[in-house]
Amino acid sequence: MRIGIDEAGKGPVLGPMVAAAVRAPPDSLPDGIADSKRLTPARREDLAAKLRAHEDIAVGVAFIEPATIDDPGTDMNLLTVRAQVEAAAEIAIEEDSVVCDAGDVDEDRFGRRVREGIAERGTSVSVHAQHRADDEHAIVGAASIVAKVERDRRIEALAEEYGDVGSGYPSDQTTRDFLREFVREQGILPECARKSWSTCSDLLAAHEQASLGDF
Repeated sequence: MRIGIDEAGKGPVLGPMVAAAVRAPPDSLPDGIADSKRLTPARREDLAAKLRAHEDIAVGVAFIEPATIDDPGTDMNLLTVRAQVEAAAEIAIEEDSVVCDAGDVDEDRFGRRVREGIAERGTSVSVHAQHRADDEHAIVGAASIVAKVERDRRIEALAEEYGDVGSGYPSDQTTRDFLREFVREQGILPECARKSWSTCSDLLAAHEQASLGDF
């Protein structure tokens, strides 16, 4: 059996990073699997539902919340390993073959860390890490779809709580406007924000230097 692992949400300023692992025999994957970025939201939702409904397919998901991302004692490479390990450990069985999207410039180092992390949780697997694995391996593409769907659902939940927050990426003007208005009104950042991101620290610095009326 093979397991594919991928993550979504490494770069946003809002919400968690999400990793997903999919364990499946190759012939059980639904048609149309591809890198999640190449699919419409509706198509991702449909494929994720089919993956979860298939009796021969197992899915594991892990969330790394903003407070953990902001911890100065870690970094995104290590957190990506942690997320992938947690997702895979939910479903891995002894001697499974794992393919993961490498979250490090050094593919071998990333793969070794994932393998060792899964082993620490009691399961021995082989791990192949590769850049852009979601383009090369359908099983990793399946994981990327699940991760993206779960990440999108978390952003939708934030929108229900706060109003329109955009995509959560620093380049999204709606996201930047949401953060700016929240800081202007509250004087602090929302709990869903990654406070260590420069987008957030710059807003707080501007707020501290300007009067509330001028901010």
